[in-house]
Amino acid sequence: MGITFLVVDGLNLVRRIYAAQPGDDGPERVQSAISTSVQSLRRALKEAAPTHAVAVFDGPQPGWRRRRYPAYKAHREPMPVSLKEGLSSIADAFSEEGAPSLSFSELEADDVIATLADKVARRKGRVIILSTDKIFIQLLSDFITVRDHFQKRDLDRAWVRGKYGVEPERFVDLLALAGDATNNIPGVPSVGMKTAARLVNEIGDLDAILALAHTIPGKTGEMIYRHTEEARLARDLACLKTDFPLGINLKSFRCPLRS
Repeated sequence: MGITFLVVDGLNLVRRIYAAQPGDDGPERVQSAISTSVQSLRRALKEAAPTHAVAVFDGPQPGWRRRRYPAYKAHREPMPVSLKEGLSSIADAFSEEGAPSLSFSELEADDVIATLADKVARRKGRVIILSTDKIFIQLLSDFITVRDHFQKRDLDRAWVRGKYGVEPERFVDLLALAGDATNNIPGVPSVGMKTAARLVNEIGDLDAILALAHTIPGKTGEMIYRHTEEARLARDLACLKTDFPLGINLKSFRCPLRS
């Protein structure tokens, strides 16, 4: 039987559920979030019927993106104290359901997920990334799917084209030009998503666009020419790493047989 690997973006799932819980920050709200998160995980496991599963969380220390660009994600509200204190309980609850938790001290969950997905896809295993984070769009392939658990839909090629106007392979180039407000990644000033998509489709990847910036008419070409380094930085920050040596064996995430 082939591999079907369910990779859960842990904080993406938990924080969305926590935000939807009524009440003030505190133990009761955390317990409610844990209960709802476990129910969501059970549904995901039932729908995906994976052979392997893992829930990936950010490490406690700043990763390479924050070290390179201190403003990365700097505008985000800090995690509620009670939720932060309850993460170990959430990790234990997920493990009991068959999705052990994984984190590394100075690695973002995004790069760990990308590395795991790439490793399994290279073995022609099927990977389902459970997340609403658009950053994973760049990983889409015949073997890797991104699943929006809350909307109950797969973010496939057709969805990406309809939403952003580019193919998944060019999504990082799109963000390099337009930036990513969600993660506070800068792009080229005054270049929005529609203009970026048009340039990507007409010219190609970021390097090709930068090489021809002087030929692009109007303010758009001028801004790209003047902000070449910002665009390259945005590309580097948006591009997921798939080659971190995690030192783990896929057998660690094998799901128990379910009746």
